[in-house]
Amino acid sequence: MKKMNVLGVVMARGGSRGLADKHLKMLLGRPVIEYTLDHVAAAHRVTHAIVSSDSHAILALARRRRFDAIERPSALATDDASVQSVMLHALHTAERGGTRFDAAVILYGNVAVRGEGVIDRAIDCWRSTRCDSVRTFCPVGKWHPAWMSKLNGDHVEALRPGSIHRRQDLEPLFLHDGAAVVMSHESLLRGEATPDDPHAMFGVDRRGVHTAADETVEIDSLRDFFWAEAALRARSMQVAA
Repeated sequence: MKKMNVLGVVMARGGSRGLADKHLKMLLGRPVIEYTLDHVAAAHRVTHAIVSSDSHAILALARRRRFDAIERPSALATDDASVQSVMLHALHTAERGGTRFDAAVILYGNVAVRGEGVIDRAIDCWRSTRCDSVRTFCPVGKWHPAWMSKLNGDHVEALRPGSIHRRQDLEPLFLHDGAAVVMSHESLLRGEATPDDPHAMFGVDRRGVHTAADETVEIDSLRDFFWAEAALRARSMQVAA
């Protein structure tokens, strides 16, 4: 199979609503973002990786780890900035050196826990299908729409009226867990043509790879932080056993 140029983009904005300085918060003695840097460094299918941030501290850390670092414009570092616009900026900046990338991978810097090899699995799915995009999906489990309700005051209205009471009888549904998003070069450029659609970069042929429940931990709150700490401790105990 022809070798593909795949750009890994570690996204790490300095600001955060849920957990202040989450990318630099110390998790088991290391900044949270370092775990994502480890993940992308271990991915065999990523041919080049960069870190996109507006934080000078994050950019300096990335350079110490020998990653290319690009300073994100302030307009792309707000709560309202779309992931699509940030990825387009990263792609165009990376391609100024003359390399054309066949695909780009979003790697959120606050995802401290990923399954082993999940980035390569997502890229392999894209390579074998030539689809527009691939995302990682985990089962929703007990947070299933069939068990959700609306509350009008204290009156309960089932979102999906029915009588399903056993988890095994629920229709299998999945949620993107943030471990990896792969997009073809052409599909990502769709976002440039239609900037008002923040999902244009996913294209038409959208695929997914399964991940296990709790395999991925994205840190957006203090609870997530403690969950990631517990997951990392559990993994180190399994390795030591």
